[in-house]
Amino acid sequence: MTETPGSAAVVRDAAAQPLGGIRVVALEHAVAGPLCSRHLADLGADVVKVEPPAGDLARHYDTVVNGQSTYFVWANRGKRSVVLDLKSERGKRVFRRLLDSADVFVHNLGPGAVDRLGFGRDTLRERLPRLVHCAISGYGLDGPYRDRKAFDLLIQSEAGLLSVTGEPGQPAKAGVSVADMCAAVYAMAAIVAALRRRDVTGNGAFLDISMLDCLSEWMVPPAYYRLYADTQLPRAGARHNMVVPYGVYPTGGGEHVNFAVQTAAQWQRLCERVLDRPEWAGDPRFATNELRVRHRAELEPLIEAELIGLGTEKVTERLLAAGIPTAAVNDLDGLVKHPQHAARGRWTFADSPGGPVRVLRSPFTMDGTAEPAGAVPGLGEHTDEILAELEGKAVGVDEIS
Repeated sequence: MTETPGSAAVVRDAAAQPLGGIRVVALEHAVAGPLCSRHLADLGADVVKVEPPAGDLARHYDTVVNGQSTYFVWANRGKRSVVLDLKSERGKRVFRRLLDSADVFVHNLGPGAVDRLGFGRDTLRERLPRLVHCAISGYGLDGPYRDRKAFDLLIQSEAGLLSVTGEPGQPAKAGVSVADMCAAVYAMAAIVAALRRRDVTGNGAFLDISMLDCLSEWMVPPAYYRLYADTQLPRAGARHNMVVPYGVYPTGGGEHVNFAVQTAAQWQRLCERVLDRPEWAGDPRFATNELRVRHRAELEPLIEAELIGLGTEKVTERLLAAGIPTAAVNDLDGLVKHPQHAARGRWTFADSPGGPVRVLRSPFTMDGTAEPAGAVPGLGEHTDEILAELEGKAVGVDEIS
């Protein structure tokens, strides 16, 4: 990386941002809600993060990033933090005023928490008909699981992800919080769609986003296999369980290569130009992907035996020359130092209470907009500022607790 730490504050014209002028009030914690609202902030929305006096629980996961939590720094940059004690009447009154100023209300508290605070769907719909109200939960707001608390790994398990992830006989979770993340992205997309509909109809919307629904959507291909082939897809480790050959293969010396064969032409080129086994291309056991999956126990050891004698460098050269998609088997150093990120200037710095921190630029790369390199907020950093906007005067933190 060539960037150097420094002030990451960016002066930008809010009207030039896709969601410029949109205010989001976020009553959120952990990952799903915060990542959703961070993406809205990436697109230019004014995201007001409402935290309890103790702060978002994710602030306390660890102290790795300049004394701050890894997940909190990642999922909360570009927002303004206000501390409100919603157990107090004063806090509820201020929060109600804040919602009056909002276009979007997003929350992912535990089951029934928002209703118990007096800010449930029916109450807000009657009072604020233009509000886009997004509730992110583990299992949805009805059904027998509606009152169950949920966390990422629990949803991965309920959605069947563990049944197809890992080595044979050994279930494994995805290495990152995919249930939280996919719910966050679906929630963000639904919010943007609801805002677009509001532009046309003038009406807000209530969005019921379930982590289980979202991750289950991603599990439909293996579910189809179970429904229509009447078989459970096996765990395939770092290889694809529905496409062969596709995945990580050893090349000798403890090294590996990752490549994907998706077409008949790629399979033929792999046999002829990479493996020096042109006869395999005509072998009836391996003629189609479906047949290669059926006979993978025979085929993959043959492929491994050829690759191990070549080494990673030569295998990669042959794969690229043959036009077969391939990738390095990177660790996290490989990610941070990835030459593609360096060439595209993807890493930058954002301000935070602990000093400048490295951040990846938003994946929403859109021409005609400025990069919103927003700062990571300190707990309650913007309380007085936001209250002043609501009241038209400066109000101290002690007046809302």
